[in-house]
Amino acid sequence: MPVDVTDRAAIDAGVDEVKTRLGVPQILVNSAGVTIAGPALEVTREVWDTVHAVNLTGTFDCCQAVLPHMIDSGWGRIVNISSSSAHSGVAGMSAYVSSKSAVIGLTKSLALEFSKHGITVNTIPPGFIDTPMMRDHAGQGLISVEDQIARTPVGRVGTAEDIAATTAFLVSDGASYITGQIIGVNGGRNT
Repeated sequence: MPVDVTDRAAIDAGVDEVKTRLGVPQILVNSAGVTIAGPALEVTREVWDTVHAVNLTGTFDCCQAVLPHMIDSGWGRIVNISSSSAHSGVAGMSAYVSSKSAVIGLTKSLALEFSKHGITVNTIPPGFIDTPMMRDHAGQGLISVEDQIARTPVGRVGTAEDIAATTAFLVSDGASYITGQIIGVNGGRNT
């Protein structure tokens, strides 16, 4: 069910719908993201606010909406998708990089606060992954796919399935002793 993560009322309604259809939410994967590239001196307040509203505030609001249910259950798994750009920075993407860097800090704070309730919170900062956003950036000439592949030790672009496999592990019982961690899925790139 689609939910606009910039609309807290819609998030709460979505959580209520999940609860009605499937039961109490115990797994949350925050993967909504938006980037608007441009030189830092040209980033308007509107652009800054839009990127942070989706990438950071939306992540926080979704966590805040499900955490009470997880606490009541005594079990929960949250995986926040951040970005490998948070480790290295990217020229012309200050709003995106800062918002995804903040997701890493949020992840660590929530992990410390809620681990006593049986809840783990981790983040995956994907490397160079074949997504509509990546294809859009390549189409605009902002990145070269060939250059990115050459910089990736495994010699290929990552896939959504690569991220999904790591996410599936992090939400499993097998990952119950992993919390507050940054799990890089990046083909061996130094981030």
